[in-house]
Amino acid sequence: MADSTKPLTETSTRTFSPEEVSTCQLQWRTGKTSLTGPKARIHPILPEAGARNILITSALPYVNNVPHLGNIIGCVLSADAFSRYCRLRGYNSLFVCGTDEYGTATETKALEEGVTPREICDKYNAIHEEVYRWFNIDFDVFGRTSTEHQTKVTQDIFWKLQKRGYMLEESVEQLHCSRCNRFLADRYVEGTCPLCGYPDCRGDQCDKCGKLVNATELIQPKCKICGTAPAIRASNHLFLDLPKLQPDLEKYLEEAFRTGTWSHNAKVITQSWCRDGLKPRCVTRDLVWGTPVPLEGFTDKVFYVWFDACIGYISITAAYTSEWEKWWKNPEQVDLYNFLGKDNVPFHSVVFPISLLGTQDGYTMVKHMSATEYLNYEDDKFSKSRGVGVFGTDAQSTGIEPDIYRFYLLFVRPEDQDTKFSWSDLVLKVNTELLNNVGNFINRALSFLDKTYGGVVPAMQLDAEDLCLLANIHADIAEYLEHMEKIHLREALRSILSVSRLGNQMMQAAKPWALVKGTDEEKARAGSVIGLAANICLQLSVMLLPFMPHYSKVIQDQLNAPDRCYFLQEYLVCQLEAGHKIGTPAPLFRKIENAEAEDLKKRFAGKKPVVAAATTAGGAAVGGESAAELNEQITKQGEVVRDLKAKKAAKEEIDREVLKLLDLKKRLTLSGGGGDAAAAPADKAGKKEKGGKKTGDTKKPVVVASDGEAKPADKP
Repeated sequence: MADSTKPLTETSTRTFSPEEVSTCQLQWRTGKTSLTGPKARIHPILPEAGARNILITSALPYVNNVPHLGNIIGCVLSADAFSRYCRLRGYNSLFVCGTDEYGTATETKALEEGVTPREICDKYNAIHEEVYRWFNIDFDVFGRTSTEHQTKVTQDIFWKLQKRGYMLEESVEQLHCSRCNRFLADRYVEGTCPLCGYPDCRGDQCDKCGKLVNATELIQPKCKICGTAPAIRASNHLFLDLPKLQPDLEKYLEEAFRTGTWSHNAKVITQSWCRDGLKPRCVTRDLVWGTPVPLEGFTDKVFYVWFDACIGYISITAAYTSEWEKWWKNPEQVDLYNFLGKDNVPFHSVVFPISLLGTQDGYTMVKHMSATEYLNYEDDKFSKSRGVGVFGTDAQSTGIEPDIYRFYLLFVRPEDQDTKFSWSDLVLKVNTELLNNVGNFINRALSFLDKTYGGVVPAMQLDAEDLCLLANIHADIAEYLEHMEKIHLREALRSILSVSRLGNQMMQAAKPWALVKGTDEEKARAGSVIGLAANICLQLSVMLLPFMPHYSKVIQDQLNAPDRCYFLQEYLVCQLEAGHKIGTPAPLFRKIENAEAEDLKKRFAGKKPVVAAATTAGGAAVGGESAAELNEQITKQGEVVRDLKAKKAAKEEIDREVLKLLDLKKRLTLSGGGGDAAAAPADKAGKKEKGGKKTGDTKKPVVVASDGEAKPADKP
């Protein structure tokens, strides 16, 4: 295809046979008769016999935060572009998404905000929905996982796995906080990663190296609620026997890799998991907020997201239609596409498929998987706490339109390597590719048509040069279709820009503004050029729709295009024939000034690290509270916490006061007066041998009570 950075002349170096040119000419003249127009979308949308039925899922975003631009391009925007493409091609498609609402992330967020998990879910589900609506994400179904449908479907899958012998019961060593009197599931624990040394590693996965970890392996672990060092205790849990189902998984994957479209990273990550040998995975957690485990002896636990998050696709569809099985238990007629970030690959390519295979219920399995790499922000990572990068709720106040964000995010989509969002690059791409290329061509062509011909498309008589142009445009359309089918969205966008360049090149070479002043023959030639240009504009509007739906509609309105034009076929067809009256032309895109981009760059650059204030010999922080004052506040707040515990107050009330205590301790540390109050590091837990004996150092971990006294973890 023509690279967007190459000179215009390089877009016409292709050669075509007389037969190819003749076919393009025939399609130009007669292709309009085969246009059926957009297919009516009557809900609920169900698979149809003989149709290409496509089920599209976007990774369910965690409900506990606001999505940033990297989250948006990583799943929902990519899936939306493909979904819109499917509709343009007349496929029978269903686009499903929703918020992932269960688990520790929601519980911890609720603790931070002093509300219930349900209130957190309601609040952030609405925020997510509003953000996606602003970005013109057009789901067929947007639901949530904290529903009765989720409980019913998840428990049904569990019972079938249990009855077929694919669930194991094992005693697990877990971290237990004596102060909070609870087991600490993954995100309730933080510490240093045992693999890469990252100091803020979660209890399930390290955000820096991306490796999965066990909470008991963390170095210097601490309870996220109260900040103390936890002890190790045993708890019974359920495990999904992945090794037992690995042969079935590998047989399925071999066929999926052969017949489906999988991004390179999705294949590599999946193959790596299988090559290393699958291990049983714990699918339960000691939490309250989640899908309840129905098995006797485990009813105080919930299912873990590794097991039930992807089941959310099914339950959300079940909430949408009672005939959900026509999508999810119909592998012969339905193609399932997953869109996700690379960190979610194992859940979608290993755990979820194995769970479905184990039921022996004939579930629809993923056939195509598109996983993105990471999108960074400038030369940093997106961070809500540090204020780095543009988040969904921020984007709306930047003055940059949703379709402009869509265009740029899809232009730099991290398909095969990490990419970055750069304000200076956004300015360059918008001003050169949109304003000077697409916008310039469409506005120049339609303004000339409006001014010179009263907005009425003139008669067209194409010459040999025009037919060569038709063949070149057909080649770009063919590449566009191929890229979209393979989910190479970034390259498909470049094919659109190539078509626009061809239009600009034609206008510049023919100079209809000069021809219209010449002989009758030259005037007729000017009419042919401008009529052809109008139809190229229409073609661009259709190809742009998956990427920039708002501007696609704006272009079609300026063309006064009929509804049947919302259908994408393989050739440039004369849909705007002689006599067609266009609408009112107007400039499409505005120029983004460098100064505007610089202001936005500064606004979202984040906060620089705060250097702890120097302290005097007496412990007074320069420019802040003295260590003595903070110690006094800590003592008083510690008494508040102890009194509440003694009175057996509500857990939420205790947690709120504990968070206040933690904040005071952080301020004390920043003042330089923390002294020896920091928690002593917990000894690393010994590993179990097959016989159940521990090896290695078995010293008991140490915790620090609210009064600063270090004591054994099992001491009251």
